[in-house]
Amino acid sequence: MAKVDVVDLNNKKTGEVELADSVFQAPVNEHLLWESVRHYQAGIRGGNAKTKVRREVSGSGKKLWRQKGTGRARMGSIRSPIWRHGGTVHGPVPRDYSYKLPRKMLLGALRSALSAKLRDGELKVVNEFSLADHKTKSMAAALKALEANRSVLLVDNADNRNLQLGSRNLPGVKLVSSQEVTTYDLLGHDRVLLSEAAAKKISEALAK
Repeated sequence: MAKVDVVDLNNKKTGEVELADSVFQAPVNEHLLWESVRHYQAGIRGGNAKTKVRREVSGSGKKLWRQKGTGRARMGSIRSPIWRHGGTVHGPVPRDYSYKLPRKMLLGALRSALSAKLRDGELKVVNEFSLADHKTKSMAAALKALEANRSVLLVDNADNRNLQLGSRNLPGVKLVSSQEVTTYDLLGHDRVLLSEAAAKKISEALAK
């Protein structure tokens, strides 16, 4: 079992917590990390290219002239794709870019990301996020004491109202529960702060 120091909000060591080696000291698989981040980004991607088909462009649907007898080619609508300002055939439309990634790969990527953060000294375990109030100033002071002044990912299990309100207006700070942690968030923040309860829960859930 990996032993990780537990600190308080003043960055003073209060004890140690034992976490699974298979989760926090796993080999870092960079290919799995890349696949997981690509999968996440594909899931949140939205198509922004769109052309109008003939039913969507403006214009009357009335037949322009009678079918026969005029000597002209037959034509049913001014919105025809072969006419100027008509609809577009087979043009781009917004689509779903998401795809399914095997669960084992997602879990393996999480283990790799957690292990990499701990290895590089970018992960800390806090005994609990017990803030005196919900002020942003108090949260910013706590993060400064924990040497997490830039982008920070906070992970907690409890419904901590003071933590939610105090962190939501800080730029670069994101709060998630232990069940919502993603590889994308772990790699996208310079520091990761786990509550002791969240660290234990993640360790139990991801242990092989």
